[in-house]
This record gives sequence, structure tokens and C-alpha cells, in this order.
Amino acid sequence: MTRHYNFCAGPAALPTAVLEKAREELLDYQGRGLSVMEMSHRSAEFVAIAEQAEADLRELLAVPDNYRVLFLQGGASMQFAMLPYNLLGQGGTPNYLYTGIWGKKAIAEARHLAGAHVAASSEANGLIAVPRQADIALSSDAAYLHYTSNETIGGLEFDYVPEGRLADGSEVPVVCDMSSSILSGPLDVSRFGVIYAGAQKNIGPAGLTLVIVRDDLLDRARPDTPTMFNYKVMAEHGSMYNTPPTYSWYLAGLVFQWLKHEIGGLEAMNALNNRKAAKLYDAIDQSGMYSNPIAVANRSRMNVPFVLADDRLDRAFLAESEEAGLLNLKGHRSVGGMRASLYNAVPESGVDTLVEFMADFERRRG
Repeated sequence: MTRHYNFCAGPAALPTAVLEKAREELLDYQGRGLSVMEMSHRSAEFVAIAEQAEADLRELLAVPDNYRVLFLQGGASMQFAMLPYNLLGQGGTPNYLYTGIWGKKAIAEARHLAGAHVAASSEANGLIAVPRQADIALSSDAAYLHYTSNETIGGLEFDYVPEGRLADGSEVPVVCDMSSSILSGPLDVSRFGVIYAGAQKNIGPAGLTLVIVRDDLLDRARPDTPTMFNYKVMAEHGSMYNTPPTYSWYLAGLVFQWLKHEIGGLEAMNALNNRKAAKLYDAIDQSGMYSNPIAVANRSRMNVPFVLADDRLDRAFLAESEEAGLLNLKGHRSVGGMRASLYNAVPESGVDTLVEFMADFERRRG
């Protein structure tokens, strides 16, 4: 069996150690005589798995006691609708920062349900730099401020945490889509009202969505909020109002264990991710063939888009890179070019191999 280097933006690479552990327990989980996939979500065995996963995540992110951790379904895209349902019960207008395609989708869903105010946008600069705090103009009736910490497609990442500050000095909850940045380094959860993330990048396999919500926001749902969309209902039922994605939850728990015990926590993960990204950006900047359009301060550590000086070489680059065991480097269809996603499970050796390939391709084709 050969494991190649997988640079897919999602579903993304999983740690080899996690996959090996899952394989070991696939048919018989810890002597129980059945797979986790076959367990009742109400069983003592699965409840223990779920509780351990939440405890490990809380430890990794230092989640304060006044926040609930939910393991839901529907992907981050479902959160685009769940957020306005859950946070607009007291009225007001949802406010958004627009920095790329995923932020645009979140805005469109909010407008469909309740209207939305764009408090700041990167559109004027071509989506290559994030708005600064001074550029953010909330509506006077802002209910919350939403932003996307890392635009997976465009490779644009916030270098600061925006504040939801009104003109009178009061603040509204800050909500963040962290699908492609969560667990890549330490995080001050207390600065947010809601954090959400699709699992299929740094958390685990597709099918699971993580939501971290502050307790005081659980009573702000609109009266017409569907039961399955209601954060408070999900919190009261331990994310098990209905059958949750049990196997994805189990695998996420294994990833949390890997981060704790094999990586050494999020400080260590942060240092490793910094090294990986620096190596690839250095290779791009020092070449005569490759370029990245994003402002240096807002370059994503997780998703590195780049283009070749001659796009007629794109097809050859992709074919030869795949032959070299470097998978899923094709850029998103909306922007083209290349994209290397450097999520936690992509080893530093994979980045080293990619950099070597890029240099060799430039020597041969440049």
C-alpha cells in the first residue's frame, strides 16, 4: 500500500496514525464485538466516545465553561441558515464581512431569510486583502458580526479578530466560520459568540459540523426556527436530538487525541503549520514561474493558491505532480490555477516534496 501526499481542500488528508487506529478498531471496538458504525448513539460505549471527544476538544481550545460544544450535521453551509434563525429572535440585522466566496454564500443565505448588511468588503481590492477594523461599519441595529477567518478557495486569511463594536461603544457577538482554520493553532474562544466549522479539513471526515456557542446566545432563536436547527435544543440533548454522524464523531475524537498526544497540542501544531506555509510561499516568491496574488499579511497558512506564468503548462504540471504522488493540486474551478491545502494532517515532508517538484518542473519547463 502506498500513501501519497494529499493536498485536497476537503475532504482533506487525515493523519495516518488516526486511520491506522480506526482500521485496528473497525470490526471490533475495544473488545465490544462490533464496530463503532454499528453502535447505538444512546449506548454507554458511544456516549463515552462522544464525551471524551468533547473533553479533548475543550482542552485543546481551552473552551470556557460558559460555552456549549455541539457536534452537528449539514456542513458549514447549513450554518449559513442556522445562524440567523438562532440569533435574530430579538430582532436586528445580521452584519457580514465579505472577503470571498464562502462569505458571499453566507451573506446570500442571510439575505434570503432576514436581510443582511455588509459591514466591510474586500471586493474593491480584488479579494486580496481583508478589511481593517477601522473599515468595519456596522448597522445601528446589528445583531451580530459574521466573518470567514480563512477563505478556502481564495487563500485569504484574517490576521486579526474583528470586533463587533457599535458607534455607541457597545458590542455585538462576533460569529466566525472557521472551517479551514480551526485547530491550526491556539484560539481565544472567549472573543466569539459563535464559532462553527465543517469537519472535513482539520477536524475529521465529512459529515460532521462543529459549533461552539456561548450560553447567553441560546435563548435568541426566532420563533419559527425548525427544531433541528435550534442550538438550544441540540445543546439540551447533547447533540443527540436525532441520530448524529457517529462514525465521523468517533474519528474526530481520534484526531483530537492525535493533536494532544502525538503533536503536543496546538502551540506545536501552530509552529509546524508556520514552517510548512513559509516553505511553500518562499518557493513561490523566489521562483520565476509561480506567483501568489494575496497580500502577504493575509496569506492563508492552510490554502495556498498559485498560478504558473504560462497557464498552458497547467495540464502538464497537474499530470506530472500526480505521477510524483502529489495529489489534488488543481485550483478551484472558480479561480483556476493551483492550490495546495496544508492542513494539519499534511506532513512537512509532503511540503518539502512539493517544493522540490516545483523547482524541478521550473528547471525543465521554465
